[in-house]
Amino acid sequence: MNLRETINQDIKNAMKAKETKKRDALRLLTSAFKQVEVDERKELTDEDVIKIIQTQVKRRNDSASQYKDAGRDDLLQIELDEIAFYTTYLPAQINDEELSIALKEIISKVGAVTIKDIGKVMGMASKELSGKADGKRINECAKSLLG
Repeated sequence: MNLRETINQDIKNAMKAKETKKRDALRLLTSAFKQVEVDERKELTDEDVIKIIQTQVKRRNDSASQYKDAGRDDLLQIELDEIAFYTTYLPAQINDEELSIALKEIISKVGAVTIKDIGKVMGMASKELSGKADGKRINECAKSLLG
């Protein structure tokens, strides 16, 4: 069973268990899948599904920070709940130590020495660490190693 089928099955289970928040959050996710399929006219692979989920999590994090700043705790909680539902489908994130080790290898591969070489590092790191760490964490760690 691929990731998309798992999510569809989880929607059915949430409906049976009357978990409306989970059901609604997962329905939003499947509509994002359908939108990409229609726009790009292609069948989604598990990698595509993971990228879409990561994008949705990032959007929810952005919204959550704005709601927090505005003092809208009701809307903040909705976003945090959706993030929690979505992250269960993402691959396990690597810890900071593993990220640092991986970035040191990438830095030596591309021959980066100063902070000006961050673009080379980020290009390779985003490909190699895709799904394992988010871009913001990769960037911060790379800057600390180069700077």
